[in-house]
Amino acid sequence: MKTFKGLAAVPGGFGPAAVTIGKFDGVHRGHREVIARLREIAEAQKLATTVVTFDRNPLALLAPDKCPESLVSVRQKLELLATTGVDATVLLPFDRALASVPATEFVERVLVDTLQAKAVLVGSDFRYGARGAGDVALLIDLGAHFGFTVEVVDDVAEGGERRVSSTWVRELLAEGEVRRATELLGHTPTVSGIVVHGAARGRELGYPTANLTPESEGLIPADGVYAGWLTDAGTRYPAAISVGDNPTFEGVPKKQVEAYVLDRELDLYDHVVDVEFVERIRGMVAFTSIPDLIDTIRDDVERTRGILGV
Repeated sequence: MKTFKGLAAVPGGFGPAAVTIGKFDGVHRGHREVIARLREIAEAQKLATTVVTFDRNPLALLAPDKCPESLVSVRQKLELLATTGVDATVLLPFDRALASVPATEFVERVLVDTLQAKAVLVGSDFRYGARGAGDVALLIDLGAHFGFTVEVVDDVAEGGERRVSSTWVRELLAEGEVRRATELLGHTPTVSGIVVHGAARGRELGYPTANLTPESEGLIPADGVYAGWLTDAGTRYPAAISVGDNPTFEGVPKKQVEAYVLDRELDLYDHVVDVEFVERIRGMVAFTSIPDLIDTIRDDVERTRGILGV
């Protein structure tokens, strides 16, 4: 997949293209079905499959108090989009200049002049242009004028009920329901970050952990203990993962992610690692004695083995 950061980065003569536009936070199953349809159209018409997305949620600029936490970082989003088989992603910086572009000018500048769009796929609630003035009806009119078709993509519903959405995934992660979130995403919820030095309490207890910096990428699920995987430099290791403020000890940062790699002691300091959350084992508990804590950790590790099949 080619990645173009800004319209100016798109080479002259790019296209003709089949294009979809959106935030694509999490690149979940709904997004993937849109892209699958985009690829069908592109293959039939010999067009370049192209995703247009943004470097932040537009609400981060327009209404910060209403902006939800992102499921993935921009880097993670681009990596996930690359797995969908699209030819190119255009990453637009959502700044005041872009937010003030009128709807018709947005279509002409992005879809027509830059991408030579011949087919455009959007959801029924798609809005664009200054103050969100552009809607699907206007896009269809503009398509007739500029020579591209518009297809409105139906929502992907789970079990015929609720539509698959980033909002629903956030709710599941907030409840620790990572296995259900995985079903909606089509991939495992993952946090990426640099391994930093901690208080070494895990090592003292016989279970040394890799502690991720608080400035990690990806939405961290609810406090608790999880079975999952830690990936370092392309190698994936089974891990028991703790998320939370560790109520047994004082002075532990909120939402600390700590991963104990099963049966191995690795030097991961300063490494950037991925931590995947497969299943929640239990919530976070304050222990009154260290032996009780060690017994519970031992049980967590054995349950992790069973869940991961290792």
